Amino acid sequence: MQTYVIVGVGGRSLMFKEALADLFKDSSKLLAVCDKNPGRLELARKELSKAYPNLKLYNHNDFEKMLAEHKPDTVIVCSMDSTHHDYICRSLYAGCNVITEKPMTIDAGKCQQIIDAVKKTGKKVRVTFNYRYAPPRSQVKELLNSGIIGKILSVEFQYLLDTNHGADYFRRWHRNKANSGGLLVHKATHHFDLVNWWIGSTPQSVAAMGARLFYTPKQAERYGLASHGERCTDCPVSKKCNFYLNMNAWPTMRELYVDCEKYDGYFRDRCVFSDQIDIEDSMNIVVRYQSGAILSYCLNAFCSWEGYRLAVNGTKGRLEHTCQETSYVNGDGSVQGALKPEGTTIRIYPHFKTPYNVPVRSGAGGHGGGDIEMLKDIFGQPRPDPLRRSADYVQGAYSILTGIAANKSMAENQIVRIEELVSGLPKSVFPQMPGEDERIEYVPDGRLLIGGQESNVQANVPQKLTETLGSGK
Repeated sequence: MQTYVIVGVGGRSLMFKEALADLFKDSSKLLAVCDKNPGRLELARKELSKAYPNLKLYNHNDFEKMLAEHKPDTVIVCSMDSTHHDYICRSLYAGCNVITEKPMTIDAGKCQQIIDAVKKTGKKVRVTFNYRYAPPRSQVKELLNSGIIGKILSVEFQYLLDTNHGADYFRRWHRNKANSGGLLVHKATHHFDLVNWWIGSTPQSVAAMGARLFYTPKQAERYGLASHGERCTDCPVSKKCNFYLNMNAWPTMRELYVDCEKYDGYFRDRCVFSDQIDIEDSMNIVVRYQSGAILSYCLNAFCSWEGYRLAVNGTKGRLEHTCQETSYVNGDGSVQGALKPEGTTIRIYPHFKTPYNVPVRSGAGGHGGGDIEMLKDIFGQPRPDPLRRSADYVQGAYSILTGIAANKSMAENQIVRIEELVSGLPKSVFPQMPGEDERIEYVPDGRLLIGGQESNVQANVPQKLTETLGSGK
């Protein structure tokens, strides 16, 4: 029986609380929870009362006391991003392992503290990259590992946050870099981790440009909302604003935030057009990897649909993957980032051969079905995983260091090398990728197919890989 405590019982903790109270209750035990807001602590007690009638509650100032009294095997960190490093390091020095929400932390100095703490204590830090576990994204990894497009040379990754989900980052504490590191750290850590994992390499240098172009006072004027208030609650122009958030419309949001405002003064519904915002909503970066591959990445937080487009170019062809996801607002009770099957595709464009679609595996639940698979990996019985989807502090660090370097690049207008940000970070361990010196066969009359015939059927997929993809393994 593994024992756990949770620090931070806001919206991010819901997935872990539900898992420990239900599916994994026989193998995992939640001993206590910790938060700075007494209202949310009482709410956690109420939610978990059936599974854990004796659950202990601790104020954030009593974090060490909680660890000393319960001696948990693992601390689950779900607090504000800027505090992750503090709770991670204190947990490690207290002899506990750590599971932390992404991003692992928000800047280089805090990342260095975690690296040093892991080395000194020998304890483990796991970062919860649920995106890796979604069936289509695991499928992309399998295809790239198979060598179907050869050695990877470049990646194009475009991520779109819509005006529902994307806007929500500009209402909450995420709107300030001191709290979240900006979207290139808070949100894009998922995407940079996927690229690192997909191509089996780590970032070497980063150049970036970005700005806040949409969520601005000027945009409010364009909408006729110049007289907007500080927050949606009691805003004088709420009836004509497409970004109005009624927190009382959802029980979870009302209980977590509206009912708890009186304890810490945190407003969950600040205006998205406020001049107090200091994060970007439009970002473009270029990353060179240790393998030699180059990534072109862009993120926009004001789009008309939610999801991403990926293209990976290799020595033998190109893989394209589009994924449309359902939109949501954190705390509205809807499934977070569920797949839209009609908008999710994988297509292979081999050099000198006919392009073809690969049937996409589907997944149900949060983050494209990744949530439940990751929870099984964390709290269930250990299972062999040839894709190595579990991420440690090393991979957690490399995922945020791309965004941290991008922030530095934007601020200083220069290319930033990852090795200059932290020291003592080991290499990531990934599955072996296709070889550097692979011999490529000649395709008779292959030139005739360049830009030519298209196919909507599965074709030319290696038989062994076809069996794997079809089996859903």
